[in-house]
Amino acid sequence: SGTIMKSSITQIERRFDLTSSTVGFIDGSFEMGNLLVIAFVSYFGAKLHRPKVIAVGCFTMSLGSFLTAMPHFFMGYYKYETASHTASSANLTSSINPCSLHQGGNKTLLEVSQPGCEKEPSSYMWIYILLGNMLRGIGETPITPLGISYLDDFAKEEDVPVYVACLHTIAMLGPMFGFLLGSLCARLYVDIGFVDLGSITITPQDSRWVGAWWLGFVIAGATNFLAAIPFCFLPKRLKKPEEANNDKNSFGLLENTDTTKKINRMYFTLLCCSLLQFSSFIGFLTYKPKYMEQQYGQSTSKSNFLIGLTSLPPVSIGIFLGGLIMKKYKLSIIGATKFAFTMSFLAYVIALLHFFVGCENHMVAGMTVSYEGKPIPYHENSIFSECNSDCKCASNVWDPVCGDNGLTYVSACLAGCTASEGHGKNMVFHNCSCLAASSSWTGNNSATLGQCPKSEDCSRKFIYYTVIQVISGFCYALGGTPFILIRLSFRCVQPELKSLAVGLYTLIMRMLAGIPAPVYFGALIDKTCLKWGSTSCGQRGACRLYDSDAYRYVFLGLAAVLRGPSYLISIVFYILVKKHFQNKNSTPIENGGREDGPINTEENCKIKERLPGFSDAENESCI
Repeated sequence: SGTIMKSSITQIERRFDLTSSTVGFIDGSFEMGNLLVIAFVSYFGAKLHRPKVIAVGCFTMSLGSFLTAMPHFFMGYYKYETASHTASSANLTSSINPCSLHQGGNKTLLEVSQPGCEKEPSSYMWIYILLGNMLRGIGETPITPLGISYLDDFAKEEDVPVYVACLHTIAMLGPMFGFLLGSLCARLYVDIGFVDLGSITITPQDSRWVGAWWLGFVIAGATNFLAAIPFCFLPKRLKKPEEANNDKNSFGLLENTDTTKKINRMYFTLLCCSLLQFSSFIGFLTYKPKYMEQQYGQSTSKSNFLIGLTSLPPVSIGIFLGGLIMKKYKLSIIGATKFAFTMSFLAYVIALLHFFVGCENHMVAGMTVSYEGKPIPYHENSIFSECNSDCKCASNVWDPVCGDNGLTYVSACLAGCTASEGHGKNMVFHNCSCLAASSSWTGNNSATLGQCPKSEDCSRKFIYYTVIQVISGFCYALGGTPFILIRLSFRCVQPELKSLAVGLYTLIMRMLAGIPAPVYFGALIDKTCLKWGSTSCGQRGACRLYDSDAYRYVFLGLAAVLRGPSYLISIVFYILVKKHFQNKNSTPIENGGREDGPINTEENCKIKERLPGFSDAENESCI
């Protein structure tokens, strides 16, 4: 459900004519829902009938998913921004002059003269998506912590790690299937089954395309509903298998005030480090599909498909191998800290290569290049030129056409085209005077619907981007398991403050990272917009064209700037850990220099003591 929301962000933005920052706020509403009930679940969860509480959570998630999809069924058909001639030309032999359509005056065809247009109900339908996502966050809160505590209470001690490992492995399939389902839905037109697809003039590569974003939420809602039913029939308690009492070791580090101060310092540095890392990952993950679309000219469908297929499997393998390395080499907390931060820093350095595999801007006449095809500064752009001065073209319409000279024009009118033929996606425009303005062009003065594709060089760079992403994700995930176990260990050193420590950690991660990160990432992305679309009322809609260079530096730069300082803090954390644990829990031995005292979460800490929200932070960070 969560990755379906991530994969639908671009679709929702276009369907409801929202800015990236507003969509980021909608995405963060999941965390808000979590925070609303996290205290209640933490305190009362274990005292109630846990399977039935989990069932209620699943039903709530189901309701939230259905509520998210609801606006689609109440706001009418999607009317994308277009000139009327491309939408209504049903006669294949008709020839319409785009240049003469606006002779009555220089204003857009999208402007509606009806009074009260700005107050149409569909303008605020996105609020239901926000509420649905928040409801989904409320329902998710009890599922993992109460489920694992129930399992831990009534399973054999030696079987618990196997069960938990199975849960985490299967849980990694969820994001993969979510992105693949999001890819399928994005390929289908939003109003599929209700409109004649032959009359649709846009393709999935078009910045106005909206896929069937609602379908994924309907499927997620039905799946959550079915998943809730078996929990209703589980008993409150099961018979605990008899087993020998094992001595539970503890670190025993709370003997004096000085030790407590050291623990608090370590906890604080780990908290700061995690906050910076989590903020970077949440912002990056939220807008990653959008970045692939805008930077490399990929469709939403292909972007989601590639994320599901190339990003998540390496992460799963990395987490698994990280656990094997921990077990094989019996890493102590010092060794685990060194390994985790080394792999994370290596992943960070590899990820910086993304800066060097960006693509050039779309060549849009009057926006990124002149009508002669020469690059122009952003502040000097002008969509009007001498070649289209005889046409009274609308300035705020985005209905791009691709000229035979390789330049994209904002509309057929602005390309100076005077004739057209064909229907739907196959419409071709002729006698386009602005194509002749390009001094190096001597071919046909014709144009087809849609933006011109990016160069072959850009396609090659996209392959490099994907490879870098796979290697970086694998390296980070490799150190992810040791990092999780470090936090598990710290939760066990001070039992009386454990709930407060984990609760504070969860609260800070959600309040200062999960909620605001998508908003300020989106706000900066909005600053790189070159061409805003128009709503049916003539107001500003979703962004249609971004400055690729500015987008790359803002998006990747913000993620890097947030993540970079965390490694300076991690050095401090490692020094504190080494000072504190070197003489107490790890003793260097001769054969190979390994350290004794491996981290063993089964012996040092009950798995049932996981609190709500803990696993989410780990999973999303690794992704």
